[in-house]
Amino acid sequence: MTILESTHEHHGHEHHGHRPEHVAVPAHPLANLDADEIRAARTIVSGLPGFAETTRFAYLGLEEPHKREVLAWEAGEGALPDRRVRAMLLELTSGRSEDVVVSLTTGEILSHTVLDGSDGQLPVLLEEFEAIGDIVNEDAAWLAALALRGLTPEQVVYAPLSAGHYGFPEEAGRRILRVLAFRMDHPKDHPWAHPVDGVSAYVDVAARTVTRVVDAGVMAVPAEHGNFDDPELQGPPLDLKPIVITQPEGPSFTVEGEEVRWANWRFRVGFDPREGLVLRQLSFDDQGRERPIIYRASVDEMLVPYGDPSPVRFWQNYFDTGEYLFGRFSNSLALGCDCVGEIRYFDAVLSDELGNPITIENGICMHEEDFGTLWKHGDMYTGSNEVRRSRRLVISFFTTVGNYDYGFYWYLYLDGTIECEAKLTGILFTSAYPGRDADGADYPYASEVAPGLGGPYHQHLFNVRLDLTVDGLSNAVDEIDVRRVPMGPGNEYGNAFTKQVTRLRTEGESGRRADGSVGRTWFISNTEATNRLGRPTGYVLHPQEAPVLLADDASSIAKRAAFAQQHVHVTKYDPVEKYAAGDFVHQHPGGAGLPAYLADDASIDGEDLVLWHTFGPTHFPRPEDWPVMPVDYAKFTLKPYGFFDRNPALNVPAPAAHCAPGEAHEHGGHDHASHDHGHHGN
Repeated sequence: MTILESTHEHHGHEHHGHRPEHVAVPAHPLANLDADEIRAARTIVSGLPGFAETTRFAYLGLEEPHKREVLAWEAGEGALPDRRVRAMLLELTSGRSEDVVVSLTTGEILSHTVLDGSDGQLPVLLEEFEAIGDIVNEDAAWLAALALRGLTPEQVVYAPLSAGHYGFPEEAGRRILRVLAFRMDHPKDHPWAHPVDGVSAYVDVAARTVTRVVDAGVMAVPAEHGNFDDPELQGPPLDLKPIVITQPEGPSFTVEGEEVRWANWRFRVGFDPREGLVLRQLSFDDQGRERPIIYRASVDEMLVPYGDPSPVRFWQNYFDTGEYLFGRFSNSLALGCDCVGEIRYFDAVLSDELGNPITIENGICMHEEDFGTLWKHGDMYTGSNEVRRSRRLVISFFTTVGNYDYGFYWYLYLDGTIECEAKLTGILFTSAYPGRDADGADYPYASEVAPGLGGPYHQHLFNVRLDLTVDGLSNAVDEIDVRRVPMGPGNEYGNAFTKQVTRLRTEGESGRRADGSVGRTWFISNTEATNRLGRPTGYVLHPQEAPVLLADDASSIAKRAAFAQQHVHVTKYDPVEKYAAGDFVHQHPGGAGLPAYLADDASIDGEDLVLWHTFGPTHFPRPEDWPVMPVDYAKFTLKPYGFFDRNPALNVPAPAAHCAPGEAHEHGGHDHASHDHGHHGN
């Protein structure tokens, strides 16, 4: 990164060199920022030279202490770590961008960097989105393009979108958004049904000018509405009887502040305006011994690359985490709609663009779900007939980024399993469908989802950062493949198969892809701990096999999203390595994030490790995805493998007596609670 000015010295009383008044010391160094701390951080930052009425906070969040500082404090072997906040500042009229870290403990500014934009821009502001209409509606070329299509500015709404990086000389060092238009026929008309295709505008949002209008030709605007909330379109409602989920004795979890205990699990619930929900210090109580598994888990990046090479769409590649900070758009969840059952909500406190605290009420939902059979056996020799019900703890949030809605769900199971699932719904980002060519072939880069309406092909690639502590800080990763054994000596009948284990020794070796043909998984083990059988304790990552980034390796997006070219990377822990695509994703030319983190090829054998996992679907839209998309799913699973000495769910109590064999039949078969897969919830 080119740095125009950078200071790291402490500024003492020049910048409030003492702890701000009325700001309480948090009970834990990883506690979420509260409203008072956000106000205090704003007060410190606003003392910087050049801070003006037009300065905006593109990001404000907790700058977490080094992992070892936190663990030392918890063990009583170190002082409470310094309480720090990171702020990213944008001056609207000049585009001046600053990255600042302040100490709430001392009131000092610890670092201050001014960026020149050559290595990326700060995240896109809501205020910049809102300014787009006024900017393009004053541009003669844009108004002429609308008029050519028989449209006026009053008939259209705009989708301001992140620009990517394509080397256009007029965009160097400028904050650029690219704009597509949609016709909106009345105030309740969903405009996604009426894309104004064939034209786009490129906008310098700081200078408030249109730098380029791309007009590739007039295309018919699809006429049919897509108002999924219109009762006439919905049709008569189904006659569905209520499902009532109750826990008469209350939930099985306890919450103290941000710390949760459930069954054998213990963890902290966190929130970040960039990443949304964060799980911290996830551990399992194994017969009185608390064993760490994951120090920090979050969705650190999310890429939505589109596959339509149209002159007005080739640049559609969105980093919803790094460019838009999707945590800011978290929904306030409603009981009975988003979450069902005995719910515990957590509010999300964050900063608005003026640096003032705001609260997203019920931003995070937590509840238990029944999940069918946990284990069961009827033994022919002893007559034993035992069954246990499974349940899981669900911690989730939903965020709406433009047209799409994403839910992220972390599941904890009684047997030590951990899962992360993304739920994708909302509205397709649409195009006009060009129709068949002269030979009768369909357009190769989009589906027709309604008459004349296209759904461009695209991917959703989520990257999860798993800061590992599997039984401690000395971890390693093995790649496990199944291997067929040829018929021959020792395998005379050809039935043998085994597994092939490959230790990943350095960061450079760690870029790996899932392979269903060999059942590939990754075993994360502790190199210093063993189970009662003398083998390493560990967890196995089971991926959901799907394509990685499909754009050409030489493309701009492949350079900017190198993390998405593999399913797994592993790095040695470094607290500054936070995001798979780097800190400043918007308009970055590429090479930040994981490529930079891997460059030193550090050892990852018996080290403090971070595992980065990319997963998600490739979407060829269906007519059934219109006008609102039924939820699609993508997930991965972490299962204990030798972490425990035996089944850790043996102590789950048996179901109530009314589940005894034959009882359901005697009562007319209405004991639905005993049926497998009877899970409930979101």
